[in-house]
Amino acid sequence: MSDLPRKAVTRTAKLAALPLGFAGRATWGLGKRIVGESAEIVGRELQQRTAEQLFKVLGELKGGAMKFGQALSVFESALPEEVAGPYRAALTKLQEAAPPMPTRTVHGVLAERLGEDWRELFVEFEDKPSAAASIGQVHRAVWHDGREVAVKVQYPGAGEALLSDLTQLSRFARLLGPLIPGMDIKPLIAELRDRVSEELDYGLEAQAQQVHAEEFEGDPDVMVPAVVHQCDQVLVTEWIDGIPLSEVIADGTQEQRDRAGQLLARFLFSGPARTGLLHADPHPGNFRLLPADPKGKGDWRLGVLDFGTVDRLPGGLPTPIGDSLRMTLDGDAEAVYELLRTEGFVKDSIELDPDAVLDYLVPIIEPAQVDEFTFSRGWMRSQAARIADPRSPAHQLGKQLNLPPAYLLIHRVTLSTIGVLCQLGATVRLREELEEWLPGFVPENPDEYEEFPDEEEPAAEA
Repeated sequence: MSDLPRKAVTRTAKLAALPLGFAGRATWGLGKRIVGESAEIVGRELQQRTAEQLFKVLGELKGGAMKFGQALSVFESALPEEVAGPYRAALTKLQEAAPPMPTRTVHGVLAERLGEDWRELFVEFEDKPSAAASIGQVHRAVWHDGREVAVKVQYPGAGEALLSDLTQLSRFARLLGPLIPGMDIKPLIAELRDRVSEELDYGLEAQAQQVHAEEFEGDPDVMVPAVVHQCDQVLVTEWIDGIPLSEVIADGTQEQRDRAGQLLARFLFSGPARTGLLHADPHPGNFRLLPADPKGKGDWRLGVLDFGTVDRLPGGLPTPIGDSLRMTLDGDAEAVYELLRTEGFVKDSIELDPDAVLDYLVPIIEPAQVDEFTFSRGWMRSQAARIADPRSPAHQLGKQLNLPPAYLLIHRVTLSTIGVLCQLGATVRLREELEEWLPGFVPENPDEYEEFPDEEEPAAEA
């Protein structure tokens, strides 16, 4: 472990070099413009070069750097295609892999946490990791009772690395902003910092995963591996095979994409209703497409991994989310505005035009206006551009809205899930899931159904 301080210095140096690289490329861009190249072309080249360096550095590091990269990667679909294309592979790699921990270090953690005779707990143990995450890596093994298991081993010093990386990244968050149009990077980094202690606690993770495993046991659509053993820095769960969602995004059939998208939306909205917990790390590396249960109806099930970050929602998703969505669909600007003000999305010190707020929200909820909606990178880019353009009314209004702390994680998970759906290019019956699982979306009084707009009209306009 004596090389940890040296490694920490190396990590800090790599991250500290990023803003210097950004500044150098800005100078390069200025020079290109002086010799006559258009600002638009230079801007695209600058963004591409910046992104390539950022994700190269993040991909070489674990800890907070990798976690930040994974969080950014799900928003890749918001980028212009000519910029996103060259480094999409690097983003996908961040979702699945990182340089492995030395075998001797892994064995040292297992001996310290499971006892010197730790090998007796396993029939087999593969030293080569099968996957790596931001704070630990996973080894495939066979438990002493014959079950195939995944053994998650936490990196020594993972907590310090996470906090150090995220502190360093937050110092130049402003420079990273242009990478994802319409997204404020600094709150994302701050929120990742807030979750560090929870993610390092494998006891909390085991508890959250087991709650899901028991609730979804025998479910025809969703499968969560059960917890086998847990202690400090080591978590053993049942092993599941399947196609990583990153592979479905890259090479999957349209049937696989649509099925994965439908099940991802179903899990997002049904999970809190069924368990009181929201899986809060929805990047593609945490999901698998599994062959259908013989008793199931569909062709595939969704396997869900990594419950290190969850939002605790004892009553499920907040009812005001469903209420405001329904009111927006109804076109009731005044009711939407009053609800947003009550919930703290509009501060008491600000007065906004209710109709302008409704105009801001309607394009965002387009997927809920129709029976089924095809998510695409083009749609995501149009949404990002609408909010990012400083000249647009949507940009000005968005700056005046507030995101209450209670909704911060829900907001990020929803955005991230939409980002994955757009990467999949999936056609999803989103409204079906909302009506089934979202509190407040379906009126308690059946007579209120008449207030819903004719579902055929938005489809015809589109």
